[in-house]
Amino acid sequence: VALPTIQADLHASLAGLQWIADAYLLVVASLLMLTGSMADRFGRKRLFLVGLFGFSLGSLLCSLAPDTGSLIALRMLQGVGGSMLTPVSLSIVRNVFTGPRERAQALGIWSGIFGVAAACGPVIGGVLVSEVGWRSVFWVNVPIGVAMILAARRYVPESRAPHPRRIDVPGQLLMIAFLGTLTYAVIQGPDYGWASAPILALFAVAFVAAVAFVLVERRRGDAALLELRFFRSPPFTGASVIAVLSFIVLAGFLFVITLYLQQVRGDTPLRAGLTLLPATIVMAAAAPVAGHLTGHRGPRIPLVLSGVLMAAGAALLLWLSPSTSLAWLTLALAVLGAGLGLVNPPITNTGV
Repeated sequence: VALPTIQADLHASLAGLQWIADAYLLVVASLLMLTGSMADRFGRKRLFLVGLFGFSLGSLLCSLAPDTGSLIALRMLQGVGGSMLTPVSLSIVRNVFTGPRERAQALGIWSGIFGVAAACGPVIGGVLVSEVGWRSVFWVNVPIGVAMILAARRYVPESRAPHPRRIDVPGQLLMIAFLGTLTYAVIQGPDYGWASAPILALFAVAFVAAVAFVLVERRRGDAALLELRFFRSPPFTGASVIAVLSFIVLAGFLFVITLYLQQVRGDTPLRAGLTLLPATIVMAAAAPVAGHLTGHRGPRIPLVLSGVLMAAGAALLLWLSPSTSLAWLTLALAVLGAGLGLVNPPITNTGV
């Protein structure tokens, strides 16, 4: 909900806004598997603490950014710390809860916490942006990060893999090259022109990096950054594909809907956050339900329900206009939120 205010204050273009949102995600995606293997080697609790510190420091520096370019760069620094949080927290859950049913329910709660955060974020962000300014959405992470560091030091057990993998430097560099060039081409394509030489060259580099990555990883054996043999498993591959598609829906929906609410409907940041509540509250409530269903009945029921509800919610949003009624918008957001909330526990448990 801070994006339109950031755009006005820093005079950012639409591409600049996309970079502010995606610079963090790009670094996280590039480093997720590396930080996961580093946690196996150096200790999951230790890497989790380092990640919390890096994320908090990056957040503090983002709040001081004077212009769009520096904010994008600092978001990338924030992403280095953020890349250590999700995979390591999942590893911690996996090692603490060893029974299949117990683990599925624990992953449901883990996803539910994500949903609670998603529910609180737009409203708290709206209050902060309206009353304090957009910079507060970054520095508010600092006291939260400090509290998490103290809690993790006390409650999280240390664990390591018995046979950690070596760091796959070629694979890591190719992954960064692939994701970086692909993201740059997609974001800058409308400005440069999709058929322009720079964009076509970037797509070509991304394709070559992807092919080279597969060839290199097939030869790395147990030291591979990404073990391609996992994709011989239809449940693992299915969970991975569903994860990519569902999070495209989530990220695209949040980016567009916040611009729609504030720039098309003229809502304040706080009102925009409140309008998003139906989606995020239902998302938070649906995740533990999905974890319970996965633990007792398997992943199929929550995954089918998730797909149906996501499609239905997206269909309800097809005819958005400045005059769309709040009741219709609320219904669409609630249905879409239910679909997004149901998807994470079954795909995470299936992948694990």
